[in-house]
Amino acid sequence: MIPSGAPIVTAAEMRAAEQALFASGVAQDTLMEQAGAAVAREAARFAMGRPILILAGPGNNGGDAYVAARLLKAEGHDVNLVATGAPASGAAERMQALWHGSTSALYAARPSPVLVDGLFGTGMTRPLERGLAAVFADLCKQAEFTLSIDLPSGLDTDTGADLGAPRGIDVTLALGALKPAHVLDAGLERCGKVLLADLDIPVDTRCRTVSRPRLEAPGAHSHKYSRGLVAVIEGAMPGAARLAARAAMAGGAGYVVLAGDRPWGDGPDALVRREVRSAEDLTEFLGWDRIDAVVLGPGLGRDRRAEAFLRAAFAVPKPLVLDGDALTLLGTGASRWLETRAAPTWITPHSGEFDRMFAGEGSKLDRTLAAAAEARTTIVHKGADTVIASPKGDVRVLAGASPWLSTAGTGDVLAGLLAAQIVQGGKGAAPAEAATWLHARAAQLAGPALIADALVMHIPGAVSECL
Repeated sequence: MIPSGAPIVTAAEMRAAEQALFASGVAQDTLMEQAGAAVAREAARFAMGRPILILAGPGNNGGDAYVAARLLKAEGHDVNLVATGAPASGAAERMQALWHGSTSALYAARPSPVLVDGLFGTGMTRPLERGLAAVFADLCKQAEFTLSIDLPSGLDTDTGADLGAPRGIDVTLALGALKPAHVLDAGLERCGKVLLADLDIPVDTRCRTVSRPRLEAPGAHSHKYSRGLVAVIEGAMPGAARLAARAAMAGGAGYVVLAGDRPWGDGPDALVRREVRSAEDLTEFLGWDRIDAVVLGPGLGRDRRAEAFLRAAFAVPKPLVLDGDALTLLGTGASRWLETRAAPTWITPHSGEFDRMFAGEGSKLDRTLAAAAEARTTIVHKGADTVIASPKGDVRVLAGASPWLSTAGTGDVLAGLLAAQIVQGGKGAAPAEAATWLHARAAQLAGPALIADALVMHIPGAVSECL
C-alpha cells in the first residue's frame, strides 16, 4: 500500500533537499546513520531472528547498508555482508570503516532467508550489469523475505522504468520521501509494499500521493440545487452515460439530469430525463443556469452528431468533464480545443487516449504535467498509476488501485464521480483527487470480479468513510 498524501520527489529534488539539510548544519554522516537505523529496524522486524544477508553497493545506498549491518549485528542478529566494491563517497567509506564483520564478494554470496538490497538507490539511470543482475535476482528468488533500501536496485528513479530490477521484492523502505519509481511503471510490481521513513528532511514539491478526502455532509438548509446539478449527455451507447449519471448521484450531487433521445430503460427513478435530439437542443438545455457541471463522452459515439454535441458543450461556459469518445474526437488537436475553453475543464484519458492527444517525452508525471499546462486543463491520466495534474502545477498520484477496475464502464463511473465533486465546489486537482480516491475505495469494497454497476453501489460506503 502506497503511503497516503506522501510527497514524491525526483532524484534531483532529493539531492537538493539533502544539500539544504547539510547546509543547515546537519552532517551527512548523521543522516546516513538515521537512514541505516531505519533500515535496521525494518529488517529486524521482518527477519524475526532469521539470518540476514545485506548487499552493499558503492554509493550512499551502500553506506546505509553498512550502518544497518553494524546495528543489526550489535543487536545479536546473524548478519552477513556482501559488497560490490569499495565505497565511492566519503560518508559511505566512513560507514564501511565502522563495520567490523566479514565482507564477501557478490559472486561468492550464499543465499540467506532474509535479504537486504543496498546495491543501488536513488539516481540510477543505467541498466544493471548483466552478471550482477543475474546473481542479484537469484539471491532474491532464494530468499524468504527481501527488503530494498530506498528503491529496488534496477529501477530508474524518475520514471520507474525497468533497468534490471528483480521480481519478488517484498518491501521497499523509501528514505526521506517517495520517488516516482515507487508509484510509476515497473515500480508498481517491483517495489512490493512501500514503507516510508521521512528522516525529517524538508522537501519542496507539489507532487504527492492521493490522500483520503475530507467531505462535508449536507447542512441543515441544504437542498438539491445547493448540492449541485450535474448534466450527463447521452450518446450512441446510453449505458455508459447512465453509469456516469448514477455515479454522480451516488457521489453526492443533489440533482442529476441525463440528456438524450434514447428510450428510458431500467434506472433510478431519481435520475431526471431530458430529451435532447440535436446540438441545438443541447445548447438550449446547457443554457439552464441551474446546471453546475457537464459530463460528455461516455458512450458518446464518434459520428457527426457526436462532433456537434462536443462543439455545443465547448461553447457553454460551464465546468466540463470529458471522457471516452469525446477525447477520441479531440485527437491530436486537443490542446488547441481545450485552451479556448472559457470555463474549467477536466479530462480523464487512459494512456492510449492520452498518447493520441498529446506529444512529449519523459515520465508519465512529466508528460501529464506538461499537457495540463499546455491545454490549461486538469488531467486525470488513468491507469494502474493514475496521475492527476492541474494547469497550476499540482500533481497527485494514485498507485496500487484494484486491478479489477480493468473492466468496461469503470471509467464512466469515475467521470460521474468527478462531476459530483466539482459541483460541490472543487477546483483544479482537488475534485479529481477526491474522485479517484472514492473510485479506488469503492473498488476495494466491491471486491474481486467487480463490474461497473456494482462499483456504483459501493460509492456511498466510500463516501461515508470521508465524512
